[in-house]
Amino acid sequence: MKKLLLIVTNVGHYASGLDTGLWLSELTHIYHTAKEKNWNVTIASPKGGEVPIDPESLKPLVLDKVSKDYYESKDFMDELNHSKSLSEVQNESFDCVYLAGGHATMYDFPDNATLQSIVSHQYESGKIVSAICHGVSGLLNAKLSDGTYLINGKKLTGFDWFEESIARRK
Repeated sequence: MKKLLLIVTNVGHYASGLDTGLWLSELTHIYHTAKEKNWNVTIASPKGGEVPIDPESLKPLVLDKVSKDYYESKDFMDELNHSKSLSEVQNESFDCVYLAGGHATMYDFPDNATLQSIVSHQYESGKIVSAICHGVSGLLNAKLSDGTYLINGKKLTGFDWFEESIARRK
């Protein structure tokens, strides 16, 4: 059975106090597909425990059927709000590590040494490391064993300041 580690945020507020958190669909779609393929899925976050959901990702024009169904699932929400801590899973082996997005990841992903270690080890083991949207912030400071940054020489996509201002999050 293949193993997937889904890394999500624990942050629920911007420095300004505005609510934020996980962008729900950036977790539910890969979770759904992995479960359909009978993968063993682990949800982990920097501190473990509760995972706040960005209220913007729950708005009717944004919330699709897959995400809505998971949001309404007591079992899924229980699993999400009892996420493992990164320190609990850092020595486990996964076929794929995926960093889910949401603006909140900008607060607890970039400088998290355990996350960096997981990502670097995964990459140097020749296994899949992936990220979506703001989840790429977890790749920024990850260094390889030779001291170079994992992203050195690679192309990444993400939000720029203009897009952040359109989203009124700048």
